Amino acid sequence: SKKKGLSFEEKRARMMEIFFETKDVFQLKDLEKIAPKEKGITSMSVKEILQSLVDDGMVDTDRIGTSNYFWAFPSKALHARKRKLEELESQFAESSQKKEALQKNIEKSKIGREDTAERAALLEELAALRQKKERLKTEIDKYRECDPDVVEEMRQTNQVAKEAANRWTDNIFSIKSWAKRKFGFEESRIDKGFGIPEDLDYID
Repeated sequence: SKKKGLSFEEKRARMMEIFFETKDVFQLKDLEKIAPKEKGITSMSVKEILQSLVDDGMVDTDRIGTSNYFWAFPSKALHARKRKLEELESQFAESSQKKEALQKNIEKSKIGREDTAERAALLEELAALRQKKERLKTEIDKYRECDPDVVEEMRQTNQVAKEAANRWTDNIFSIKSWAKRKFGFEESRIDKGFGIPEDLDYID
């Protein structure tokens, strides 16, 4: 059967072993040679693993001249783990307090909400009132067109549309008159050529 490869976390752990066991400083090219031989980490994944450890503050790095150097000492890793543990313990304590406060609020909110015949009747009445409210809202929306404000808004909109239509009608009549004078076209020919209705007129 095919041998199962190392997980990302296993590779990270083995990479840290290289630093802790040697207590040495390395360049990337050194680790790309050492990691496959000693820890079974493929050379192609060394850079990604190393960068993830640097991002997490577990491995230190510095540029000297044109080269980048990497190192990590057990003492720093221990302090980092202690800080992380303290942070998690603090978060856990805060979450526990929130949970306890919520539990108390839940218990408090249950008071007066015990399942009784009276409460069931009130809930039923509330549901009926909500349904009635929705029916009335639907009914009101039906008659919204009769609302004076809506009617006035429609009247103003109609007036604007009417004025615009009459302006265009006026423009068409002016163009027709110009075409007749300029080219001697008959009005019926202009109407037919441009699809203008014979009964085109202003809107009263």
